[in-house]
Amino acid sequence: MTESTQTRDNENVMRELRCGAGQMRFFALVGKRWTLAILAMLIQRPARFSELARAVPGLSERVMNERLQELVEAGLVERRVDPGPPVATTYALTSRGERLRAPLQHLMESASSL
Repeated sequence: MTESTQTRDNENVMRELRCGAGQMRFFALVGKRWTLAILAMLIQRPARFSELARAVPGLSERVMNERLQELVEAGLVERRVDPGPPVATTYALTSRGERLRAPLQHLMESASSL
């Protein structure tokens, strides 16, 4: 082992582990109950509020509304209102939310094997 390799290994061992503020905000959001379930539905396709309500058993409309609002505010989901008639509200992943597609698919695959 060269001296530079040993120095680099020592620096890696000594580097402080830390979760940044932005990461903590993200983990707080996706760690809330039902958030990942809603995102898992939206990676399949955009969906209306009523479709999401049927797709996630046990999720109340009040809580779903709160989670969707939080996801919209975080820029992960967009809310589209079609004036109709009838008026329809559709939720879809934004380009930022699309970046979660691969990790969510891996989580869903892992969940199906449990």
